[in-house]
Amino acid sequence: MIAVQGTHTTIPLFPRTLIADDEPDILAALRLLLKSEGYQTEAVSSPAGVLEALRRSQFDVVLMDLNYARDTTSGREGLDLISRIHALDPLLPIIVMTAWGSVDLAVETMRRGVRDFVQKPWDNSRLMQTLNRQVKQARVRRTVHSRQAKDHHNELQLKRELAEARELQENLLSESLPALPGFQITARWQPATTVGGDYVAAFRIDERHTVVCVADVVGKGLPAALLMSNFQAALKSLALEELSPQVVCARLNRLLNANTPLHKFVTAFYGVIDVQERTLVFTNAGHNAPLLRRKNGNCMRLECGGSVLGVFAEPEFSEGEVKLESGDRLLLFTDGLTEAMNEEGELFGDEGLLELLRENADFGALDLQQLIFNSVAEFCGNTFEDDATLMVLAVD
Repeated sequence: MIAVQGTHTTIPLFPRTLIADDEPDILAALRLLLKSEGYQTEAVSSPAGVLEALRRSQFDVVLMDLNYARDTTSGREGLDLISRIHALDPLLPIIVMTAWGSVDLAVETMRRGVRDFVQKPWDNSRLMQTLNRQVKQARVRRTVHSRQAKDHHNELQLKRELAEARELQENLLSESLPALPGFQITARWQPATTVGGDYVAAFRIDERHTVVCVADVVGKGLPAALLMSNFQAALKSLALEELSPQVVCARLNRLLNANTPLHKFVTAFYGVIDVQERTLVFTNAGHNAPLLRRKNGNCMRLECGGSVLGVFAEPEFSEGEVKLESGDRLLLFTDGLTEAMNEEGELFGDEGLLELLRENADFGALDLQQLIFNSVAEFCGNTFEDDATLMVLAVD
């Protein structure tokens, strides 16, 4: 009744097989067959034995009978066991053996996740082909599942790290802006991704002089954020050593040129406010020209400066100077604001900023900043393709 002739097939190395049947002769015959084919086996005679073995260790395949001591024809006990096996190991392939097979029973076992169905008495060659196929497929599934789990873990880890980087960057960019007599200063930063490559800051050098700066690294995301953090650290150090924007930008350029990867650069507007004289001395290093609206309605762009930072070894930089008067409004911004695009592909543009500036020149710094950002967000459907930053300086 039980065929035990040898077979010759190629199988994975030493598959671990759990055999479950309540007939000792069948267990012995199956263990002998599988051992001759290079399989490691463990035999149990009850559903409880199956579950206990699975809790102890992992197997490549389960070869099990559907009928045990409780009944001998319905297969119900085996069907319940299938569900409990997959609760412990969803990827484990189950091959069912029974002498009481029927179409309905086979369909039900497959519905519960059984990979294959073998009737007793079995053919050794076919049984080994079935086992080999299921073991190989199961190992592929486990490999894929392991990679997916690892990828998921790495993705979660990256999200946690990016969230921490975002928090750190927000803390760096949200340092309290200085309270300057006769001036209002406010700033807002909106990264396109979790972290960004824009920089905006205002800080005192001494009691009389205050730096205002807005900068933009080409690109966005984590690489831009890392480069911007280096820029920020260098700027803070150099600003405390030198008042001249022209000199500061030249030194910044040397540092960035020596340490910045190819095709990466920084644009920056760097200015120093003399609070007593109410003047702004500045250098524009390839950045969007800030917009200055005078109380009389005239507007000017602060363009004097030089090339972007980090590309050329020794570029020339020049300085500009403007007198700041009561009622003046100054906008420092990055191109993520002016290049915000609507559904028709139109850019908000410098002209959009100028129009808002002309129509709302009496607004204070915070109100003007909120109005501009809200207007741009509405224009682009709150979808910024690039980091967007705005600083507003109002002269009382």
